[in-house]
Amino acid sequence: MSRTARLFQLMQPLRSHPPPVTAATLAADTGVSLRTLYRDIEALRGLGAIIDGTAGYGYALTEDASVPPLMFDDEEIEALVLGLRDVQAIADDDLARAAKNALAKLQARLPAAQAHRLKHAVLSADRMMRPAQPSIDVRRLRQATWDEQTIEIAYIDANDIATTRRVDPLGIVFLQETHCLLGWCHLRQDFRHFRLDRMQELVITKDSFRPRRVPMLREAIKGLSATWAKPSVMMARNAGDAQR
Repeated sequence: MSRTARLFQLMQPLRSHPPPVTAATLAADTGVSLRTLYRDIEALRGLGAIIDGTAGYGYALTEDASVPPLMFDDEEIEALVLGLRDVQAIADDDLARAAKNALAKLQARLPAAQAHRLKHAVLSADRMMRPAQPSIDVRRLRQATWDEQTIEIAYIDANDIATTRRVDPLGIVFLQETHCLLGWCHLRQDFRHFRLDRMQELVITKDSFRPRRVPMLREAIKGLSATWAKPSVMMARNAGDAQR
């Protein structure tokens, strides 16, 4: 890991832990020795971060130079908290961690009164039944989607039939308590959605479908919205059926 990446990583526990954070805690979170941790603290101070505290006492980040000043009204703060906490509740581990870090960054940079409102927001989100965690690496799937690379997946359909699909991934959506990939299925020559928890294997090919993802995604969402509005499809999705 580069020194720059290590310093950026150190900012996360400084934002997330209640202050003062001990050097031992910060070193454990970032995987470095105490000696390196002390040097990194001084390096961050040199870059403009205001970090109170000393070795043996603990550290508190009072001003974070890596995040520009932000201003939100009260409703915007509630919306941000609700959205990011819902991501923490329903997303895969990597994305849930990113949402937690985003909240910490916001709280670190907001004025004191707004930071207090964010920390104690009226709105929140939780799920009694959380989505099943996918067995594939969803971060790799997101990157392949962004890079507009065709993928191949081993998939178990609604009838427990194993199949292999070649798909142009367009976007990931949360539908009826599960995450689904919207994509162009090469086998069916049509748009399809695939539940992430039914994917058994993911292979990212070198084939690109750039620059068609955005217009294809618009068309896929338009067709999905129109189809799911039909009563027969509403009954099917409530019964847990899926596309083949």
